[in-house]
Amino acid sequence: MDSWLIYALLSAVSAAFVSIFGKIGLAGLDSGAATAIRAAIMAVFLIGVAFVQGSAGNVPAILADKKALLAITLSGVAGAVSWLFYFMALKTGDVAQVAPIDKLSVVFAVLLAVIFFHESVSPAHAVAIALIAAGGVMMAVLP
Repeated sequence: MDSWLIYALLSAVSAAFVSIFGKIGLAGLDSGAATAIRAAIMAVFLIGVAFVQGSAGNVPAILADKKALLAITLSGVAGAVSWLFYFMALKTGDVAQVAPIDKLSVVFAVLLAVIFFHESVSPAHAVAIALIAAGGVMMAVLP
């Protein structure tokens, strides 16, 4: 099995637990404040990972590359906005409804990759993307 697939599956399982722990943690609390606390914990954890992996020494090179730094900054802001809205949705919605709609990000990511990077999508992939979209909407709105 390719390493990218292993990492992607681990990401998916981890993301599933974000939904579960987030829903539990939001009970009776403000979703914006909870998201901020989560972000701070993530930052501390990931800084620790960078030091343990020995990659913290690469930070100056990233900071010196203005284009990369802008893209990483925008990615961070987009991720923060995503999680802010996700926690707001979890606060009042069921995980079984919120998570499938959130996973429509797969559909949006592919569409944006086609637009910005001119990536090609085979007919089979187009059908799969349509099925993801239909499945996400069906899971969220059908009883």
